[in-house]
Amino acid sequence: MTRTGADYAWFENDFPDIAEAYCFTLVRGLSPTELLSRLDGRPQAPLHGIAAVVDSAFAHDEPERGERQLVATTTVGTWTLLIEPNGYLGVTEERAVPASAGTCWVSHFLNVNGLGTFLWAEDQVLRLCFDPMYPDERWGTTPDELLDAMKRTGFHFEEQAPETDLSSPAAFALAEHLTGIAITPTLLQDTLFTCATVRSR
Repeated sequence: MTRTGADYAWFENDFPDIAEAYCFTLVRGLSPTELLSRLDGRPQAPLHGIAAVVDSAFAHDEPERGERQLVATTTVGTWTLLIEPNGYLGVTEERAVPASAGTCWVSHFLNVNGLGTFLWAEDQVLRLCFDPMYPDERWGTTPDELLDAMKRTGFHFEEQAPETDLSSPAAFALAEHLTGIAITPTLLQDTLFTCATVRSR
């Protein structure tokens, strides 16, 4: 059964510190070390739980540290999860698409202004990209392949605004549809994350 945005409503309620600005990326078949190598990652001390990751990420977000940001990774099944508090590398086409060589890359982002992006790339080909708030405006080589899944997971295609906006949690559900990987509260709270800094620009 397809999960929907409603199934991920807990994220904003339970993890408000990261829910206001984040990027979650799933990459198939690469270990955290291999993925961070592709992103020119510089290893940092591991961190336990997303709260520690968020605190450390904002501690790194200082001008004297230069144009690098903290990211956290972990293995989930045959995928690596990359989490960026207040980052957007995962949906930056000129970074994500080349890094998807030989693999599948699924990423979604939201910032404090409510602007978002969902990006799906396969082996350096951008398959689909769109803003979850505006799912009618899609681009990529297969912009309509996931249209049915987008409707089932909760993206809003009607002209009238929905009573409850589930566009951001629907991005989690669509990522799960593509990857088979569910993001859970336990995963975020209990994981010892492999961390690194990467170029933010």
